[in-house]
Amino acid sequence: MQKICYTAYMKLKVTINERGVITIPAPLRQALGLKANDELIIEETDQGLLLRPSVSVPIELYSEERIAEFASDEEAIGRLLQGQG
Repeated sequence: MQKICYTAYMKLKVTINERGVITIPAPLRQALGLKANDELIIEETDQGLLLRPSVSVPIELYSEERIAEFASDEEAIGRLLQGQG
């Protein structure tokens, strides 16, 4: 088995099929420790879509800055949902 090592952010092109399914390429799944049936969260950001492991995935560790960003995003979404833009 060939060991895969990435030192920078990986960028891979994927395609959405007619059912809306995206296949995460094996090298990326392996690098992130993702397995079949792992749950992911997809969210919209200013830069595009962010796909991240859900809380139940043990590799999910966030910096204090990232946690603050999540909280800020949730507050903004709450305002939008309440019509306060």
